[in-house]
Amino acid sequence: MENNDNQFVVLVDQKDRPVGRMPKLEAHQKGVLHRAFSVFILNSKHELLLQRRAVSKYHSPNLWSNTCCSHPYVGELVIDAANRRLKEEMGLDTPLEYLFHFIYHQEVGNGLIEHELDHVYYGFSDNDPKINPLEVSQWKWMTLKAIENELLTSPNDFTIWMRIIFPQFYQVMKTEIEF
Repeated sequence: MENNDNQFVVLVDQKDRPVGRMPKLEAHQKGVLHRAFSVFILNSKHELLLQRRAVSKYHSPNLWSNTCCSHPYVGELVIDAANRRLKEEMGLDTPLEYLFHFIYHQEVGNGLIEHELDHVYYGFSDNDPKINPLEVSQWKWMTLKAIENELLTSPNDFTIWMRIIFPQFYQVMKTEIEF
């Protein structure tokens, strides 16, 4: 989907109702609430596919995070955006299921603030990714328990949203599928 609005984010209220749009960088500079999504891909061994953000990213560079995350274009459904970005960042195409959403507000360095209503999706794939090096520098599969331990011992190696989302994701996954 080509979209001239791809540098804009959808501004939302606390109930995820659109209230406008704003350039992505400006929204992060001002800390304005906007719509986002996070995708978690598990394999048949129940390992999670992590990505290390590219060094060139304008915030949170070189940090480990969930499989992919981004913002929908103006007028784009969140699930369509999640599928699009999973292909663009990781070269993967797999059905995604909605899990939950949450709102967070955190500084991410360089005067930037993430204030997002984040929709969380998950899916399954045993395929290794074909990463886009403009977005991702490395990837790895890890067990959820190992990630939980890494987040406790080395939290600064991970994006702020991964630190926030993962405990809830892990709890939901333990009730959804057997680990």
